Amino acid sequence: MIIYNKVSKIYKNDTKPVLQNVNLEIKEGEFVTFVGYSGAGKSTLLKMIYAEEMPTSGEVYFHKKKINDLKKRYLPKHRQQIGTVFQDYKLLTQKNVWQNVAFAMEVAGKTQAEIEEDVPQIIDIVGLKSKIDKYPEELSGGEQQRVALARALVNRPKVLVADEPTGNLDPISTWEIMQLLLKINEFGTTIMLATHDKGVVDRISKRVISMDKGKVIRDDLKGKYCI
Repeated sequence: MIIYNKVSKIYKNDTKPVLQNVNLEIKEGEFVTFVGYSGAGKSTLLKMIYAEEMPTSGEVYFHKKKINDLKKRYLPKHRQQIGTVFQDYKLLTQKNVWQNVAFAMEVAGKTQAEIEEDVPQIIDIVGLKSKIDKYPEELSGGEQQRVALARALVNRPKVLVADEPTGNLDPISTWEIMQLLLKINEFGTTIMLATHDKGVVDRISKRVISMDKGKVIRDDLKGKYCI
């Protein structure tokens, strides 16, 4: 489904590469966790999936299509296949829960009928049915991240990229978000997670890719946090 072929990345004015000759294959429906110290290259690797970053050399493929070759006019359609969640929730503060999730569908060009059908369903899945009219400032950090998850999932992406999604959360909220990610994965969505949380990684017991200085140093199918 996703292939990194000899991928390297050097940012302008930097002397050291952020990624060095990375070769990876991620199959459809996998749950893959990327671990490593800050600067290891995890976020850059994930950003290449939704074409926010491009490799300096090598190729990145998504469903046999070479992301490197994507024209700008095709980027929105490509990105609709990929949901993204970050450490900072990036919610629209002037919109309530329903409106934040609906906005993602509006941008994707969905009809009002589709929005009215799908938004309540996804909000229910993430456990926020009772908070549907609340604004971000009225929600806890864990609840805000659930809204971000709902927004990322409402267009039914094939892949969910989660870059440090629990970085600002307490342990209870962290595990609740991880349980949601596991549930989403059971529905067939491929999950690509970057995290520093050793407890989370060891507990979910999924494929772990360890990175250091831009290189993949370990790839375990049911691994533990090891860098």
